[in-house]
Amino acid sequence: MKVIISYPPLQGKGFPMLRQARQFQWVSIPSHIYPIISASALTLLKKDGFDAVFNDCLLEKWPEQKFFDFIDLQQPDVIAFETKTPVIKSHWRIIDRIKERNQKVKAVLMGDHVSVFPEESLNNCKVDYVITGGDYDLGLLGLAKHLREGSPFPKGIWCRQEAGLFNSGSAETNADLNKLPFINRELTPWKLYGEKWKRRYPFAYTMAGRDCPYGRCSFCSWANIYPNFRVREPDNFLEEIDILVNKYGAREIFDDTGTFPQGAWLEKFCNGMVKKKFNKKIIFSCNSRFDYLTEDNARLMKMAGFRKLKLGLESASQETLDRINKGITIEQVKNGCRLAAKVGLNVHLTVMFGYPWEKKSDVLRTINFVRGLLNKGHIEMLQSTLLVPYPGTALFNDGLANGWFRFDHREYERYGMQEAVFKTMDISSEELKVLCRKTYGLFFSPPYILKKIINKDFIGNLNYFIKGAVAMAGHSIDFSGGRGKNI
Repeated sequence: MKVIISYPPLQGKGFPMLRQARQFQWVSIPSHIYPIISASALTLLKKDGFDAVFNDCLLEKWPEQKFFDFIDLQQPDVIAFETKTPVIKSHWRIIDRIKERNQKVKAVLMGDHVSVFPEESLNNCKVDYVITGGDYDLGLLGLAKHLREGSPFPKGIWCRQEAGLFNSGSAETNADLNKLPFINRELTPWKLYGEKWKRRYPFAYTMAGRDCPYGRCSFCSWANIYPNFRVREPDNFLEEIDILVNKYGAREIFDDTGTFPQGAWLEKFCNGMVKKKFNKKIIFSCNSRFDYLTEDNARLMKMAGFRKLKLGLESASQETLDRINKGITIEQVKNGCRLAAKVGLNVHLTVMFGYPWEKKSDVLRTINFVRGLLNKGHIEMLQSTLLVPYPGTALFNDGLANGWFRFDHREYERYGMQEAVFKTMDISSEELKVLCRKTYGLFFSPPYILKKIINKDFIGNLNYFIKGAVAMAGHSIDFSGGRGKNI
């Protein structure tokens, strides 16, 4: 039985940041994030005897006709798409076209949007199955085995039956991650993926846990599909890094767990990195939280070869942090950035604009706060986006209850950060985009540039700084209605 996991071509202003995406955006200069869960699904399917095929039209820049010709040639039994709110209608259209050409192929949708609204896709297109929950690697394997040999449905499957819509029960997210096989990178063109800010090649992605031990931010769509945090044992994770380094030749790794594990787990992992001398062979980066960052942890990570921490500020307004249930304070942000810089860790800071209760003065406060951190050398890079309340999040539900949406909440194609989704107090959607551009413009401020020039590592890192400047310029275009490309 042949199973294809595909990312079909999508039409829009720029490149669609879809794979492994907690947030979706059309961008002019993309990072090609490696789809860890889809790659895990491929590995599981291949190991179980399926003919597992991977197809990423977004990466390969395929036009639609080439994609449909490929599907006609491959004649799969099953084709599965990872989807998200802004492109769900595009995936409905593509599935209907596939079914027109081949009624026998079973079409599958998976991801956070369909986990919240599984019936919606079954009612709006000819999709055969919807997999809910975050462990859709295991869900797709279970579904494929059901189709091949008639085994029971795994939990979390929705489909049509003669009596109407059927579901196999609530999705389960309690599988032991230590029992999953390590991802077979050879099933995907893994070397073509990577962040814009990468310094070394080959660049690889990992995922030590699913997904965040905090898991209560009101804007996070992955908190719904991973309600209970699970993490692999440090020795298991170190074994995968060993394979990436010594088999695949990886020289830089980014771990895409929502928040990298802390405490005794982190200590054992970092000591293992040093013992195996991986800290001399690779640089390592991850997502984290300010309330988890201590000086001891920061020094431990630096010793183990960590380079960058992606940390969410979201807003410099404490009221906003409290309302989105971020669980941090402004003081923790200040101290965390200072500590990281002190020990030599780079901070990649994220902020969002477009909260319905914030005024323009609040947005400017956030920009000025970030400017101060940047000019002090306490952060290395920043990311500014528009707030998107994805279905299933507490923020989405609050938006419905309070009438915050600027348009019908089912106009999903407008959730792609081309405009603000919520009404705001005294600032228009266009003004918010201007302020996003202004935030990225801080990267070109004289004090920041001067600090980089006088840094002793400036010459060695010149190529990296140039790539960073290009990336920041690209993000400015993203919020100016720049042309981009159709992919």
